[in-house]
Amino acid sequence: MNIVKELSVKYVTNTSGEKTEVILPIGEFENLLEDLEDLAIAAERKDEPTIDFEKLKKELKKDDLL
Repeated sequence: MNIVKELSVKYVTNTSGEKTEVILPIGEFENLLEDLEDLAIAAERKDEPTIDFEKLKKELKKDDLL
């Protein structure tokens, strides 16, 4: 998947024509930052133990959260 195709990217080039900077709408930039934060959290938690989905539902119901 090429994510650049999904973004409204504009490039700034130097006098040699090399891409040096990127301009994109603020909403897309904020979405990218949010995605990066989510990926960082997932990476930090990758070794944490998991819980069975049915057990999770039971606990949430017990705590009146579901």
